[in-house]
Amino acid sequence: MRFFTRKKSSDDPIVSDGGSFESRTLDRTEGTLEKHEERVDVNSSDNSGTRADSDKEPSDLEDQMEFEESNPFLDPFIAEHYRQKYEACNYECREAFDPHLQWTRKEDKKVMRKVDKRAILSACIMFFALQVNRGNLHEAVADNLLDDLNMDTNDYNLGNTLNLVAFLCAELPSQIISKAIGPDIWIPIQICCWCAVSTCQGALQDKTGFLICRVLIGLFQGGFIPDMVLWLSYFYKSGELPLRLWGFWTALALTQTITSVLAYFILRMRGVGGLTGWQWLFIIEGSFTFLIGVASFYLMVPSVVQTRNKLHPKGWFTEREEKIVVNRILRDDPNKGGMNNRQALSFKAIRGAIMDYNLWPIFAIGLLAYIPMSTVQPYMVLAMKDLGFSTLDVNLLTIPSHILQIIFMLAVTLFSEKIDERGFTCLSLPIVTIPFLAAMRWWPGTMEDAWLTWFFVTMVLSAPYIHAMCVAWVSRNSNSIESRSVCSALYNMFVQAGSIIAYNIYREDDLPKYRRGNEQLFGIMIGLLPVILFAKGFYVWKNKKRDEVWDTMTDDEKQTYIAETTDRGNKRLDFRFDH
Repeated sequence: MRFFTRKKSSDDPIVSDGGSFESRTLDRTEGTLEKHEERVDVNSSDNSGTRADSDKEPSDLEDQMEFEESNPFLDPFIAEHYRQKYEACNYECREAFDPHLQWTRKEDKKVMRKVDKRAILSACIMFFALQVNRGNLHEAVADNLLDDLNMDTNDYNLGNTLNLVAFLCAELPSQIISKAIGPDIWIPIQICCWCAVSTCQGALQDKTGFLICRVLIGLFQGGFIPDMVLWLSYFYKSGELPLRLWGFWTALALTQTITSVLAYFILRMRGVGGLTGWQWLFIIEGSFTFLIGVASFYLMVPSVVQTRNKLHPKGWFTEREEKIVVNRILRDDPNKGGMNNRQALSFKAIRGAIMDYNLWPIFAIGLLAYIPMSTVQPYMVLAMKDLGFSTLDVNLLTIPSHILQIIFMLAVTLFSEKIDERGFTCLSLPIVTIPFLAAMRWWPGTMEDAWLTWFFVTMVLSAPYIHAMCVAWVSRNSNSIESRSVCSALYNMFVQAGSIIAYNIYREDDLPKYRRGNEQLFGIMIGLLPVILFAKGFYVWKNKKRDEVWDTMTDDEKQTYIAETTDRGNKRLDFRFDH
């Protein structure tokens, strides 16, 4: 998220820091700016929990001045405007809102370590439960699930397609429910439901039961990711989310690694109790993750100021720490207090988010970007078995791709934030993927040379995973709590639509080398290049057009616009898109 700023001089009391709201919003009138420094000196002595200046070390004063410089609420006009807004919507953290609160960098780091320990760790545990039950079908297929249920590749495709259709259809309703009752209640319910169904897959007897279970799992899992992203946004600034989301999707890759190792041992239980190995896999993993669902009712909390429960009787934070977390978030994006955490989305807000064409370029990227990974991954175990690897070896051979994916995802996410660049960084995915897809399509040894085929497939699956970066990109460019929740769901719906396409690219009549399918994947990645470049150019153009309008306005006109405009979210003239 980026707002326009005028060129500042060394005398300006407010200095943009790139990640703060002040770096993304318009400076007020010159008279207002000249009064900022005076207000800081006058008000700082009145703040509770703030030490007197004479007691502070020089480093503390520098740290606090840095936080003051990134505080848009030092302008009384802005502070009062948002105070009234928070009261009107009954924002749950409104009592902790303090325009003049000061804290040191040391305090900031301490409280964020605590947030990471609580929020991110909890999110990763719950994401583990999601991925175990999304991914164990691949391991089950390696243990002859298709033959045991009298199914073929097309039946497998149908099950995956129905799962994704159900997943996609549940995305938006899940967001609506989550906003109405709170993600801290809805997410644990989702986990318990899909884990119960996943456990029941251990009793599958035929194709019909298989298809029903895939649909139910998709319905309950749909919306989990945007719901979780919404919950995490309660605790983090917009610039902090991408790296935290990397940790979120790292849990995915780690889960795949862990489950591959577990599957190696569980599948050897074939014959125990008269059950197959894949039946034991569903029963054991489903039951274990159901316990995670129950624990999630205590792992999750409604908000920063509502963290006390049976698991945490004293809460996550002290009263001062609560204020620090709340105010650092609001100073980064004051609009995060525009709704309370038990406020349902209106039909108007949902319709507005759906029709927000400003986010469609990122949705298009989400539709195409992950099709090769989603196509190749389910068939990796089948392809490796056809090349002569054993069932147990196949599961172990998937581990390197998971580890490499973690490394590349971290590298691309850190690089993107380091240079403050989204569009060009996204190009890393097709650039890395295209050569290996070309080899899989036109190299004569595909599906004949076992180890080179494994290498090509592994590299396709290891390509820089830009999903975390794009999710944060959508969040930043939404610029309102209403559109952020809906647009996160819409983005994930496009990703799932891409997965539906992916599950229907490799077909029975294209066996064994999937030449036609690999050529289609190659073409999709070639097509992704101009889509990413268009997204980059579109946001640059939109920002330039808004600059032209804004620069013609007087300071009084700008002040009036900020106070009275009916434009919302990314439609505001003072908003600038990240690209």
